[in-house]
Amino acid sequence: MIKFDKPANLNGSQLLDELAAIGVVLDKLEQAPLIDGNGDFWLDIDEADKAKAEAVVSAHNGTTIAPPPTIADKLASVGLSIDDLKSALGL
Repeated sequence: MIKFDKPANLNGSQLLDELAAIGVVLDKLEQAPLIDGNGDFWLDIDEADKAKAEAVVSAHNGTTIAPPPTIADKLASVGLSIDDLKSALGL
């Protein structure tokens, strides 16, 4: 675990996507960003990736608004998939 300065607007999921874009891939369940009891911000990454990750973390400005659901998300909420919809429409 490596300690970083916590971004003012932290969105952990977005940050993990930004890190993955530069080749620092973390498992969202097992290696999620951590803020400890002292308010320190930690990432479970290799020491070799620290410099790359530091640039991404310092530039990170996460959103606090959830992205709108996709059509696939809306269909899944009622137990359907895009393939189910296509089949029902005869496409």
